[in-house]
Amino acid sequence: MARLVGVDLARALAVFGMFAVHVGPFPTPGGGVGDWFLGLASGRASALFATLAGFSLMLIAGRREPKTGLAGRQAKARIVIRAVILLVLGSALAMTNFGGAGILNFYALYFLLALPLLRLRARTLAIIAVALAVVTPQLAFGLRALLNESIVKSIDAYDPIARLSGVGLLDLLLTGLYPAITWMTFVVTGMTLGRLDLTSGAVQRRLAVVGPVLIGFGYGVSWLALRLSGGDQKIMAGMPAMKDPGMAPGSFDMPVGGGLWGPDAWGLLAAEPHTGSTFDLIGSIGIAITVLLCLTVAMDRLLWLRRPATPIIAVGTMSLTIYVGHILVILALPGEAATPPRSASTALLFWFIVGATLFAAVWSRFFRRGPLEYLLNGATKLANSVR
Repeated sequence: MARLVGVDLARALAVFGMFAVHVGPFPTPGGGVGDWFLGLASGRASALFATLAGFSLMLIAGRREPKTGLAGRQAKARIVIRAVILLVLGSALAMTNFGGAGILNFYALYFLLALPLLRLRARTLAIIAVALAVVTPQLAFGLRALLNESIVKSIDAYDPIARLSGVGLLDLLLTGLYPAITWMTFVVTGMTLGRLDLTSGAVQRRLAVVGPVLIGFGYGVSWLALRLSGGDQKIMAGMPAMKDPGMAPGSFDMPVGGGLWGPDAWGLLAAEPHTGSTFDLIGSIGIAITVLLCLTVAMDRLLWLRRPATPIIAVGTMSLTIYVGHILVILALPGEAATPPRSASTALLFWFIVGATLFAAVWSRFFRRGPLEYLLNGATKLANSVR
């Protein structure tokens, strides 16, 4: 069970990272360790969340060996049902002041796009993830460059989801904060990890090399390329003004017709959160792999950590409930804190983390799943009727 406990713990940290982005203070460049962690959470927490979503798909479709026949068809049906429910939840949240900052409706599209990949082996999935990381940022940039306001309005006019919630298929696929065209890289990476035996020493040693190498390549090569080319100055000059000084990095409007911070291609060399560049994807994947590996090993070898980590692990077991709950609490807050972009504080972030942990710890003492997880599990039982 150490592997699953490590995954739950990683999922909890991803949720806390998204708390930091949504209600935490704006990190000060060159600040202390706290500012560094706040900056690290932006973009990387949601990337870890998406990677773990891919891992979860393999828990449904078969971990080491893919389910086939009737079991395989029912697994796919469960994933489709989950996708539909997440689309409904995510679209409902998008209709609030939280808008397109939520990730659940994006998850719905990720799940559907992953269906053809469920029976693939780890090596094949890894190759696909690498190909997506290399190709899709450039493809996304090219496609966004073809868009203009009239084209977007014409597409959204025929999209019932866009008319209902303001976040339609075009946003989910290409122009939103977590576009599937590039973010499927994280999901497929998670599916790859889901096919591996993370308790194997050989696998752990390989991942201990792969994770840091990806981090070094993604952020190091990007840093070097931007400074040698002068692209860092070009990006800063063309970067759209942030809508509020208290908003998290990366939480700006994606310019239609440009793609990555403006109409030029300098953003393709950047590794900043939500640029969706190859370097951003590779660096974020490296962080996700390293976090998951470290927590898995820690839960496996440092048994004394399991008891004090239990309340946090509980957060990971009901991440859907906690995620939706924290958005509802944000919307209930008075003043501008309820509407992203917002001004927030370290104290508010602290109370969000403490509140979520206490709720999860108490709830898990009496129930196996979180409230929304119970509803989701009950709905997926409809898949048992598939033949």
